[in-house]
Amino acid sequence: MVATRSSRILMLGVSLALLALLALLAGCAGSAKQPPGDADDYFARNLPGMPVSWNPMMSPVDNPILQTRSLHNPPSELVGQALLAQYERWAGTPYRLGGTSERGIDCSALVQNVFSETFRLELPRSTGEQVHQGALVPREELQVGDLVFFRPPGPYDHVGIYVGDGYFLHASTSQGVMLSELDNVYWQRHYWQARRTLEPNMLAQRVASAGEG
Repeated sequence: MVATRSSRILMLGVSLALLALLALLAGCAGSAKQPPGDADDYFARNLPGMPVSWNPMMSPVDNPILQTRSLHNPPSELVGQALLAQYERWAGTPYRLGGTSERGIDCSALVQNVFSETFRLELPRSTGEQVHQGALVPREELQVGDLVFFRPPGPYDHVGIYVGDGYFLHASTSQGVMLSELDNVYWQRHYWQARRTLEPNMLAQRVASAGEG
């Protein structure tokens, strides 16, 4: 009788242990992470701060998903989206010293055009004048919409617009309008200073007013 009761207790203990082991295995299998899919989109690959739904062929004004999300997005994201929409328009435009159109444009003219169309803010035409706009900003405190200046070899300084995540929009003399990394060895070497014309919340307000007008 005692042996039978001990056997039952032993069998019950083994059964409970097996059930616990099966539950543990099932839990591990259910929590396994799926490998991330390859991003087909340039912005998804290089600008992780942008929404997953971002379509490089659709501006924030045309994209109803972004319009809805923009109601809750911080100003820096709204400004970044607007700047990337400008990048779509100008991407690949060849560099031309003194140029101001899609046939050819130089760095300061691109900055002037983008600020005028996106923020309704008129900046001077030349890099030498733009570098005196707004307030000086330390590189480690850059925010979306800040102007970034460089002093590469040659007679001319260079200017671009910081779009976030370490990238800036500019008219490259070799490749035309493009996005480049501030941490690129070349741009690191020739970095000069940054200027903030307006705070991101003010730029975001101007983006909204430009869309309404």
